[in-house]
Amino acid sequence: MSARTRIRPALAAVALCSVLTACTSGAAGSPREATGRTTEPPAKVTVAAPAAGRVVTVTATGGTLTGVEVVDAKGTVLAGRVAAGGTSWVSERPAMPGTSYRVAATTRTAGGTTGTTRSTFSTAEAEQVNKLTLAPGKNTTVGVGQPLSIVFDRPVTHKAAVEKQLTVTTSNGTEGSWGWLKDWSGKDRADWRPKEYWKPGTKVTLDARLGGTDSGGGWFVRDYRTGFTIGPRQVVKVDLDEKRLTLERDGRAVRTIPVSGGTPGGDRRSWRGTAVLMAKEGTIRMNSETVGLGDAYNKMVSYSMRLTWSGMYAHAAPWNAAYFGRANRSSGCIGMSTAQASSFYESVRVGDPFEIKGAETKGTVAEGNGYGAWNLSWEAWKAKSALS
Repeated sequence: MSARTRIRPALAAVALCSVLTACTSGAAGSPREATGRTTEPPAKVTVAAPAAGRVVTVTATGGTLTGVEVVDAKGTVLAGRVAAGGTSWVSERPAMPGTSYRVAATTRTAGGTTGTTRSTFSTAEAEQVNKLTLAPGKNTTVGVGQPLSIVFDRPVTHKAAVEKQLTVTTSNGTEGSWGWLKDWSGKDRADWRPKEYWKPGTKVTLDARLGGTDSGGGWFVRDYRTGFTIGPRQVVKVDLDEKRLTLERDGRAVRTIPVSGGTPGGDRRSWRGTAVLMAKEGTIRMNSETVGLGDAYNKMVSYSMRLTWSGMYAHAAPWNAAYFGRANRSSGCIGMSTAQASSFYESVRVGDPFEIKGAETKGTVAEGNGYGAWNLSWEAWKAKSALS
């Protein structure tokens, strides 16, 4: 089987002309008027039953289409338009895989004879179905650094075709772009980030009209829609050279906390660049072996705030109290006292950006290691769009 996912031959999608039935406004039971003249027959309707992923086409011969309705078994209407001249209708969307449709087409001849033609057709089931996971969650309020992120269950080789079906609408016309990357899990991922941090109060909506689209690694069999709101402007600035963290709100420093970052030298250094707060995970068990650091630690950690998939957090680290504000001696995380961590945890919001700098760091946070898109220039990010 090639890399492009195939659809099996259509189910009994039929030579539809053979199953079409028509009802006309002419006299029932007699093809002739009292004068002996033959009444005008209704227009003939043909439905081109498509394979999944293809548009539906309805044509009329000997008259024009006055209305076409294509509906699936759930009652969902497949919208379309009648072309100039009125002899053909084409759906705006492709047909979904594994779906049965009912078609009702009304016609009118030049002589005024009307008719209604009804038919059905079905498309084959998809051999592979692609699904997706959206972030942030629906109807949530997030920080100014949060991108709209889609992780796909199966590979996406038809990136341009998929991206064309993704529409982002904002309440204030925010400029932004999609970018394709590999998630830390190895799956294909598409993120939409603004040119600059979001403006507080922005309402964001994603309309992913993916149903009937072939991703190249599987078909989408439904659409997706989500929306979220941007909260207050908060930026966390972490200076590992000075061993301090500053929370800024609307450009003004509201608190400064002494911290201890990753130990200089080797893999225990912290990442630098902009990392977006991914989740507030509370009290969790941290095991150094899960991030490739041997048996350095295995303990319960409070007020844990995830910054990367690779295991960098900001959290309470009372065992490192002697180093807060003095030296970087953690295993890569940003540690602080329990009291400071408790109040800081309550102050920050998922989506708040952490801007981290320091000479003794191990590199810049990658795009797929959490939400690292802010570490690319705007031009570099736009170039990652499949439609650029």
